[in-house]
Amino acid sequence: MSGKTSISKAQSYKDIGAFWDEHDATEFGEQLDAEFEVDIQNQVRYYPIDNDFTNSLSQLAEKRGISKVTLINLWIQEKINQTNIDKKTTEAV
Repeated sequence: MSGKTSISKAQSYKDIGAFWDEHDATEFGEQLDAEFEVDIQNQVRYYPIDNDFTNSLSQLAEKRGISKVTLINLWIQEKINQTNIDKKTTEAV
């Protein structure tokens, strides 16, 4: 690590850690309001899956070279698309 940190004057990561273990950022400088946006549409939601399915799911995902999460999301999207097509067909009749 080259140089010193501006607040702690530490010369190693260990010393920086020790400094911040004993200090709070509010002790230094002017406190400014922070502005940021949160996109809650990208939140991950968890749903239980029957234990009997997990082994098969793992094997299929591994065969396809994708994660279990990706496989589940692909299947759900496929089913939603199929349901929407079936709904449009039924409404047209």
